[in-house]
Amino acid sequence: MPVYVENRQIVVPGELIADKNRFRVEGKVYERNGKYYSKVLGVVFVDKENKRVNLVTLKGKYIPSPGDLVIGKIVEVGMTNWTVDINSPYPAILPLTEVFSKPTSVPRSELSKILDVGDIIAAKVVAFDYARDPLITIKESRLGKIPKGLVVEVPPSKIPRVIGRKGSMINMLKELLGVELVVGKNGRIVIVGKDRAKMELAALAIKKIEREAHTSGLTDRIREFIMEKLNELGGGSNEKQ
Repeated sequence: MPVYVENRQIVVPGELIADKNRFRVEGKVYERNGKYYSKVLGVVFVDKENKRVNLVTLKGKYIPSPGDLVIGKIVEVGMTNWTVDINSPYPAILPLTEVFSKPTSVPRSELSKILDVGDIIAAKVVAFDYARDPLITIKESRLGKIPKGLVVEVPPSKIPRVIGRKGSMINMLKELLGVELVVGKNGRIVIVGKDRAKMELAALAIKKIEREAHTSGLTDRIREFIMEKLNELGGGSNEKQ
């Protein structure tokens, strides 16, 4: 058998993937005795017709779970749906039925007027299994297109640290900088505010949280960091987004 894994299968380091001379394998693999093995924890996408296997590393990637709030980017407009990048090996599908609360018929030519390639959205994962791409919705309140804002990405595993215990960290950022933060479990955060300088300072603070997430006393250090930077700005900036 030339390929030893199924499409969308998760593999661990050292797991046998395919024969070297029968399949083209892309990704972090190593070859031994004419066979390819995985170097990493990842998911494989198998194209048997074209004899290709692509191994996507899972470290730092988001694995969808129903109920999760995610920040997505529209990457394709289809006939009756949109394909959305949610920082996952699996592209999400947003059907027209998950955009409007009532059944609606919209021509494909009109879909891009609702959401177009490059638009940023807040969405919720409705369903996901490894046999098909995740399904998302924007029908609920506080979901949908985010018309403006600064997008910051951190590893999904660091999101709880950005939020803090009982929301302590994220609430501090909001109060000190006068910004709103839309936090996705997929590692994306949208910063929305009227003062561009303070939005950029929020982004710097979030990246500092990412770097120092493993340390103690982080909330106090982030507060000191923000206050110091605000003093350098003279207490803020009049520059508007």
